[in-house]
Amino acid sequence: MPASPPHLPALEELLAGAHVVSLPMRVKFRGIMERESLLLRGPAGWGEFCPFPEYGDAEASRWLAAAIEAAWEGFPAPLRSVIPVNATVPAVPADRVPDVLARFGRVDAVKIKVAERGQTLDDDVARVAAVRAALPDAAIRVDANGGWDVPGAVEALTRLAGVGLEYAEQPVPTIDGLAEVRRRQRTAGTPVLIAADESVRKETDPLRVARAGAADLLVVKVAPLGGVRRALDIVAQAGLPAVVSSALDTSVGIRAGLALAAALPELPYACGLGTVSLFESDITTDPLVADDGAIRLRDVSADAGLLERYAASGERRDWWLARLRRVHALLAP
Repeated sequence: MPASPPHLPALEELLAGAHVVSLPMRVKFRGIMERESLLLRGPAGWGEFCPFPEYGDAEASRWLAAAIEAAWEGFPAPLRSVIPVNATVPAVPADRVPDVLARFGRVDAVKIKVAERGQTLDDDVARVAAVRAALPDAAIRVDANGGWDVPGAVEALTRLAGVGLEYAEQPVPTIDGLAEVRRRQRTAGTPVLIAADESVRKETDPLRVARAGAADLLVVKVAPLGGVRRALDIVAQAGLPAVVSSALDTSVGIRAGLALAAALPELPYACGLGTVSLFESDITTDPLVADDGAIRLRDVSADAGLLERYAASGERRDWWLARLRRVHALLAP
């Protein structure tokens, strides 16, 4: 069963402060051009409940626990107030890369989506090369979302290593596969650091990847792991460096990601928290977007006018509220 947050508000309390929005994207990301989210207002501020529609209720329960932590409990004390972030380049054609990068301003690190269904390795190589041409000195990491098999990952990383990869995120879907990619890369003499994302946040045991020696670092996201405090505990137990990333959140969810990044004892990599720049609009008039490659830690509040402007249709609102009811019942003792 999912772990209940320390304080589980009554369903009626959640519904009283619930707003469902649908925000347009600038570019297709994860195959969508509209991002739906359910925002919750509580005594400590705002929380965001936005598991992707294909996720089951048990998995979505961790996202609700994270939203409740943010809106009813608040965040741990920060250790830093400025969080370095990377730009994110979706699986766009290479000639669109300059336009995407322009939305992020100056950056020192870029995450590039690769292994997109329907595209080829040549497409990936061209996209990565376009980023390197635009930013000769930036740290470049690629994210395959588990889209390759082991031989395909080894081939791809061998070809992409020439641009100087900082690391490769979830090149294959399984933990055993990650370990095998690491082994083959080292045997071939072209090692690329391997980061685990889905193998942490979608596993019932998020520490298994560390015990298996399948990754060099972890990508951690607040909502899928059940909140900032639980994510901090997982990183501490894993004993691996961590990169904090987003789940295509509004600024409310990004605020939780910043809280995690601010509370980690060490923060060796730029974080994947600059994704608000991929939205046409946000739910706050002062969105959490990068300035000179970083975001300064601060609170955000949803704007009533923007909540109304981007309110989801009645049918989609009903869908999300029904989901909220089901997931809340899973968390109830």
